[in-house]
Amino acid sequence: MSFKKFKLNEKIMVGVAAAGYQEPTPIQDQSIAAILEGRDIMGLAQTGTGKTAAFVLPILQRLMSQKSRQIRALILAPTRELSEQTHEAIRELGQKTRLSSATIYGGVSIQNQINKLRSCVDIVSACPGRLLDHIGRGTIDLSGVEVLVLDEADHMFDMGFLPEVRKIVKHLPTHRQTLLFSATMPREIRSLADDLLCRPLHVEIGDIAPAMTVSHTFYPVQMDQKTALLKDILDKTETSSVLVFTRTKSRAKNLAEQLNRVGHKVTSLHGNLTQQKRKQSLDGFRDGRYEVMVATDIAARGIDVTRISHVINYDMPATTDAYTHRIGRTGRAERTGDAFTFITGQDGELLRSLKKLLGEKLHYQNVEGLTIRPSICESMQNPAAAPKRFANRTKPFSSRTASTRRSSQRSFSDAGRMSWSSRSMTAA
Repeated sequence: MSFKKFKLNEKIMVGVAAAGYQEPTPIQDQSIAAILEGRDIMGLAQTGTGKTAAFVLPILQRLMSQKSRQIRALILAPTRELSEQTHEAIRELGQKTRLSSATIYGGVSIQNQINKLRSCVDIVSACPGRLLDHIGRGTIDLSGVEVLVLDEADHMFDMGFLPEVRKIVKHLPTHRQTLLFSATMPREIRSLADDLLCRPLHVEIGDIAPAMTVSHTFYPVQMDQKTALLKDILDKTETSSVLVFTRTKSRAKNLAEQLNRVGHKVTSLHGNLTQQKRKQSLDGFRDGRYEVMVATDIAARGIDVTRISHVINYDMPATTDAYTHRIGRTGRAERTGDAFTFITGQDGELLRSLKKLLGEKLHYQNVEGLTIRPSICESMQNPAAAPKRFANRTKPFSSRTASTRRSSQRSFSDAGRMSWSSRSMTAA
């Protein structure tokens, strides 16, 4: 099975070859033909499954059929990073098509975007806020849009963008093709899909759950020991690229500075950075100049770095869906990966939900002198009431070669019984 079955224009196939695509992923296999037929799509797929190409390729095919001096495809995304990722995919896959693309998002010069729009672009990849600004200024004309894509629709809901999306849709032609892609499908997104899509084809790839290629290790820890635990793990675990998530922008900045001071090659990504600095951080993380990125949830989607070996939740995410999106940055494209999560007494409620989600995939790891009993985190909401750390029977991580690197883990059942398991920590 290859991309030839879709009978794409030979100029598009040049881009497919340049991107190194061999066979369509499941989301591509089930979506591309239907999109080429003009059908609306509601696609449900985890991150890292190839959905960007699933809509970019048929859009390029459609736009090559006839020329126009209007914007004919609009792709809405929740973050600047995701808009840029889509723009890059359009540029790579459509490199021989002479179709043009532009990005629109806040934090950069609006005048440069106006100048680009005046040059007549075919495809716009935009964030809702800045796009509404252009609409209000009259600097963009969406009357010729033939295809609307809502990418990461559930994340747009999480960020409060759905009212803006509905406002934008009012400026689009009624007769159009609409494609909605999401990793999860909360009630609000189903309602949006019902309003915007016409007899859509439902494409669902896998379960709404963390990727099967990722292992899940939880570290019970007190708040004041999180940084020491993180340093211990980074010093003694074989990794390639590591993505560390914090809950706040200030903590991401401060934690990155602390890790830099002890010799780690670290960058950060959060909302207080300018777009130029965010791009520099991402580029440096992609090309390996930085081994660790400390980020807020703004980075949970839109980072396309296939060689991330570990995701570390320094702070527990807000929901199980957020956990899925975070750890979706590793174990991509059927590679294996590791997700390490620090849990405290404040995280008891979400921990119980994650235990139901992960089941036997969840393992607890103890590090002597740094961790506490898992039962404390499961039963308590007040970290101040937690007992002091205990010295457990396992030894701390130690440096090992790739061939001998293994760690003992304690796996705790819901009833509190312990069973021993061992797994390799080697990252693919």
